[in-house]
Amino acid sequence: MAWLGDALRENPEVAVFLVLALGAAIGRARWRGFQLGTALGSLVAGLVVGQLGITSPAGTKDVFFLLFLFAVGLRTGAEFFRSLRSSAVPQLILTCILCVTGLALTWGFVRAWNLDGGTAAGLFAGAMTNSTALGTATDAAAGLALDAAARARMADNVATAYALTYLLGLLLPVWFLPAVGPRLMRVNLIEVSRDFEQSLGGNARTSSNTAYRPIVVRGYRLPAAFEGLTVAEVEHRWPPESRAIVARVRRGEALLDATPGMQLHEGDVVAVAGRSAALIDDTNPLEDYEQHDRGLLEIPTVSADLVLTNRSLAGRTLRDIVDGLGARGIFLLALRRAGRELPFTASTIIERGDVLSVSGTRAEVARVAAEIGYAEYATTSTDMLLVAGTVALGALIGLPALTAGGFRISVSSPVGVLLAGLALGHLRSTSPRFGRIPEPAALLFESLGLSAFLALVGLQAGPAAIAAVRTSGVSLIAAGVVITLVPHIVTILIGHYLIKLHPAILLGLCAGAGTSTPALAALERAAESRVPTIGYGMACAVGNVLTAVGGTLLVLTGS
Repeated sequence: MAWLGDALRENPEVAVFLVLALGAAIGRARWRGFQLGTALGSLVAGLVVGQLGITSPAGTKDVFFLLFLFAVGLRTGAEFFRSLRSSAVPQLILTCILCVTGLALTWGFVRAWNLDGGTAAGLFAGAMTNSTALGTATDAAAGLALDAAARARMADNVATAYALTYLLGLLLPVWFLPAVGPRLMRVNLIEVSRDFEQSLGGNARTSSNTAYRPIVVRGYRLPAAFEGLTVAEVEHRWPPESRAIVARVRRGEALLDATPGMQLHEGDVVAVAGRSAALIDDTNPLEDYEQHDRGLLEIPTVSADLVLTNRSLAGRTLRDIVDGLGARGIFLLALRRAGRELPFTASTIIERGDVLSVSGTRAEVARVAAEIGYAEYATTSTDMLLVAGTVALGALIGLPALTAGGFRISVSSPVGVLLAGLALGHLRSTSPRFGRIPEPAALLFESLGLSAFLALVGLQAGPAAIAAVRTSGVSLIAAGVVITLVPHIVTILIGHYLIKLHPAILLGLCAGAGTSTPALAALERAAESRVPTIGYGMACAVGNVLTAVGGTLLVLTGS
């Protein structure tokens, strides 16, 4: 197999794709329901293949990392800037507490064990499961005023410490937050989540793809008791919590679009749209008069994502918005904030940048979209001018540096790109008409950028990784346990007993501040609810920035 090693050393671009393929295979492997994931799998594969002494082209890993940071910023920008509002101060404080506690503990280990800046930054990034911090620390190490060998050794130490501690940082919160977190607060996670849902007047149960259809349309022949009633009066025969809409009427051979003031007559066949529960429940006043009429029920409908940008509607409940707009013939299917689906009820507060996935008649969807902001329909087009321009501008903003006390201090290109992505994400949440970056494209940028970056980091650090593990592996693992768990304990105690944040939302915030999506998934399963997601988005956006800056500071101050 010597020919393979020679081929990979002579063609490092092939080695990158080989590592990505191996990383994906490693990441998919399951052990008792647990998976490493493609990103960590790529790092592990890179460390293994890197033993062959493969040298990747200079700057290649930085290209992928900047693409990853741009995508992270784009998806979380609206949440990050929303965290700066006064109403979000308690959650912002708790996010800062968690990140700063982790940074302080890492600094303590640096002083106690005389760790170099690269090892310290890798330890911090791994324990916090934050690949953004890994990248900013690696970039900072490359800019130190040291000889080339020392800079390379520092960067290798970042990757090695990260690889050693990342798995702990990944696994421990998945166990700790749903199992131990509620005990620290002396609550039952399922019960408090259910109580929170009921306080909102609805339900936030987790769900999966099933044969269930939330919105259905059925036909009914009007009996004599409905003679002379208007469409609005018929709709009001359903209880207020069971909204139903008369969308269409068959009168003889004619098909008529229904309006609230249209008068109906005995024998008319009406197409009623509503949630399944509203039409099959005993409260349905027409349940005994259902009639199959395919022509009537073939109502042209469209699905769209409505982005709320109207300032006057932000901060109001769904019920207020629907009543204020007089919306009919349109149904909300899902609500997303920062790329994550949120539970919703009539009392849910809607913010600028929220994406409402709706289904309804084309005319009504277009009318409501014009009132609340902007409608996004399915597309495969990506504005590459916007993508490349934002990355270039952010990188240029991060380049200027100041020299103070012997240190060369700069925002750095990666942090500059992250900030530019955050700004773009915020701008698109308020004025999404410029540019077009479909969510699948942003997810591809994020996953490919991160996986390729970690693959290249592994290839570069591979030769030095074995020696580092032998000399300091056990101590770094012990430190990783402390840095992973103690910040969560401190944040939970302060958040519950002092700030009085709802327990499920607080645990979701901890998962977000620790940038741990697997922990959030575990919380949703344990709570049997999506309530923890409410605390995740903003904390994840702020935690990404704080941890990235922390990784850079550890390199600069520990060198």
